Amino acid sequence: MSKKHTLVIIVGSTREGRFGPVVASWVAEQARQHGGFDVEVVDLADVEIPLSLPAVSPKFAGDSYPRPEGMAALTSRLEKAAAFILVTPEYNHSYPASLKAAIDWHFTQWTAKPVAFASYGGAAGGRHAVLHLENVLTELHAVTIRDGLMFPNYFTAWQDGRPLDPAAPGYAKTLLDQLAWWAAALSAARETSPYPA
Repeated sequence: MSKKHTLVIIVGSTREGRFGPVVASWVAEQARQHGGFDVEVVDLADVEIPLSLPAVSPKFAGDSYPRPEGMAALTSRLEKAAAFILVTPEYNHSYPASLKAAIDWHFTQWTAKPVAFASYGGAAGGRHAVLHLENVLTELHAVTIRDGLMFPNYFTAWQDGRPLDPAAPGYAKTLLDQLAWWAAALSAARETSPYPA
């Protein structure tokens, strides 16, 4: 049996009445059934994430970066993760400020790790948000996974905490298979030699 890698699923929205926890719960269920990961769910609504950042970049400050005490658990979980799934809505053709702030407070925690996306929204299903996130995560030297989960018109496309589309579990398996492959490959590479960032 191949080694299980830690997958952190991040609920990116902190908006009142958000749908993100529903999507994250279903995605976590699919990941646990997949069997390739130890699954953790992180809800950014439970984390202290100031929008005001220190002057120095976390890339250069390293372990001395002055993060708020309330962010310590998040930083630790990002550090230990071998893979991520970001669950994001689409707000005004992009992703939430809470998710951007959580990303910006970190750097090396994302480096040389795979990141997949589960998005939801109106007609576009959050695709604009994911396109923006792909650009941001590439800048942080993460590896973004092409095959994601996208839920258009989620307000009519879900029932009792599950998507109505019968193909959704198959899409989730494709995402998780690719994520598991990248998690294994990149974990082995990081163990062999430091990433040349």
